[in-house]
Amino acid sequence: MKRKMKLDPWGAVDIKDYSKLFDEFGISPFEDVLPDVPNPHPYMRRHIIFGHRDYHLILNAMKSGAPFAVMSGFMPSGRVHLGHKMVMDEIIWHQQMGAQTFFAVADMEAHSVRNVSWKECAEVGKDYILSLIALGFQPDGHIYFQSKSPIVRDLAFEIGVEANLSELSAIYGFSGETHISHILSTLVQSADILHPQLSKFGGPKPVVIPVGADQDPHIRLTRDVANRMRMFKVEARKGHISIRAKIANKAAMHDIAGRIDGKIKTYAEHVDVYGNADIDKIASIVREVEIEHGGYGFYPPASTYHRFMSGLTGGKMSSAIPDSIIGLTESPDVAAAKVKKAKTGGKVTLVEQRRSGGEPQNCTVYELLLFHLIEDDKHIAEVYNECKEGKRTCGKCKALAAELMVKFLKGHQAGRERAKERLDRYGLKI
Repeated sequence: MKRKMKLDPWGAVDIKDYSKLFDEFGISPFEDVLPDVPNPHPYMRRHIIFGHRDYHLILNAMKSGAPFAVMSGFMPSGRVHLGHKMVMDEIIWHQQMGAQTFFAVADMEAHSVRNVSWKECAEVGKDYILSLIALGFQPDGHIYFQSKSPIVRDLAFEIGVEANLSELSAIYGFSGETHISHILSTLVQSADILHPQLSKFGGPKPVVIPVGADQDPHIRLTRDVANRMRMFKVEARKGHISIRAKIANKAAMHDIAGRIDGKIKTYAEHVDVYGNADIDKIASIVREVEIEHGGYGFYPPASTYHRFMSGLTGGKMSSAIPDSIIGLTESPDVAAAKVKKAKTGGKVTLVEQRRSGGEPQNCTVYELLLFHLIEDDKHIAEVYNECKEGKRTCGKCKALAAELMVKFLKGHQAGRERAKERLDRYGLKI
């Protein structure tokens, strides 16, 4: 199927209608699983996280106490800003919910795609790490640079056995002009996503990747590759469950058959299980045997997708337009000035605003309050309703947002200074 919408992990993506992603890319609405999320993050409650893939696997692990992980990261090609904070917040929330946690500085991607020097990758990467720690990332998490991780690089090589150029071209739009390092960086990112399931980190487990929708090509590729790297396929068929080997392995098939209770039929390349067998239990047995016989047993990665913030000047948020973003390291006073100049959803005149109300859904200042600055749901609902009813002026919202932004940045930047003391743990120094 030829898709009408293009998602480019390295380009400018402006999504007007997020619901189209459900039909075109197979992303599921997050609201379907929201009732089952314990203590949901504000991004979830406020529908900022709008979609997911297989998040039920994460919820099942969360509720049962089974191992699960969260993994994400950033390409260090520009200063850290509020857009990056969103992913950091999601990583930290999952860590608080019990996830084994991984954060990648994608320096190989930045070097190959943006031609960022290794020195600059290191300096900018440290900047991202300081904000991550200041926001609440705990010391039991894993932080690494792609270029410094032989585990990730070795897994990327193995992933390359299962991926081909025509597939990568179809997913990413690569052409004959695309240089090889750029192509290789996509395999490294798949390795980033899958390596939390290696034996060094406790073996196969559900892993969620919080991202913006533009990063979905990486998720789709990795899910496909994870399935291809399995030794066995477990399927529910009419009247039985089928376990099939991709390459004949009699010893492994014998082990699988010996661990399953009930009526089975064993063949050279598959085992059929009859009766009221539990497919999840059988899948667990198969995964266990696969690992014992040198396989990976990967779960396809789960993912969550959040909406993009609008730029303060209107349109897309872009580092190329300094007034459109608020950096986490910039002067609080400068940030406050940007907020006071930001595009709002108010009417042209105060009289018209009072008469017909504003449009908070089209207001960048309201987005700042919704995404980052107001924690209380009742308070943010009050701001929204007062704006819609014409009871609230844009000046009042700007003053509130500016005040809260100054408070946040001062606290965050003090936290970054304290975070410098923890960099040694990750082999980094200021």
